[in-house]
Amino acid sequence: MTVRLAHLSDIHFGDENIAALACATEQLTSEAFDLVVVSGDLTRWAEMDELRAAAAWLSGLPGARLVTPGNHDAPYKAWLQRLFVPFRRYEHLVGPAAVQTHRGDGLAVYGLNTARGAQPRLNWSKGQISTKQTEDACTWIAEAPRSDLRLVVCHHPLVEMIGGPMTGRVWGGPAAARALATAGADVILSGHIHAPFALPLPCADGRTYAVGAGTLSVRERGTPAGFNILEADAEAVRVTALGWTGSRFEPERTWSLDRR
Repeated sequence: MTVRLAHLSDIHFGDENIAALACATEQLTSEAFDLVVVSGDLTRWAEMDELRAAAAWLSGLPGARLVTPGNHDAPYKAWLQRLFVPFRRYEHLVGPAAVQTHRGDGLAVYGLNTARGAQPRLNWSKGQISTKQTEDACTWIAEAPRSDLRLVVCHHPLVEMIGGPMTGRVWGGPAAARALATAGADVILSGHIHAPFALPLPCADGRTYAVGAGTLSVRERGTPAGFNILEADAEAVRVTALGWTGSRFEPERTWSLDRR
């Protein structure tokens, strides 16, 4: 049995790459996917019109989807909301911000929020994952059938992309990655970096992988706009990072990740 997913991130409605997003949307609607994952930063500044555009786009996608928020999905200009109810707008228009789950044939996916409206450091765009978030995710993943592809989705990469154009610097991230690997997660999907990557976590049995998607916005960081397609069977998870040429998507990089 093969499981097929599309993984998109950092669309940044308000700064979206209109042509690339239209082409990606056509592919999402014309091909069969077991799940579409969007790992945060749907908007530029979490303005209401940006969130409405994101919600309308999501509602037009066929099939199942799982969406987590990113740091840009908390208001950048409405300071009181950002400080006290950072994801109220997002939850009103898009969906739950804290936890999302999906179970399907051969698939178990747990989504959580690593973004914060405010935090005690200068750069609020960086990530956090609490001990409770980690424990809840590990419990859920450990209870899923071992034969399922067990995924965790969050916006910030829990471990840094090697040679990446920016960092996530997730407080609690490395400890969470180790715990999730021990619990049996197969892949941890993320965004934020605006560049695709796939790497094994150097812990547990070495068969848990961090996989990041690029951006579908004009906010490129050294790689073209794009998104990932994941295809998994009992032996491996195959990741194809599609890159935008200006008129179509073509494979930019591929990885084959052995399953436990």
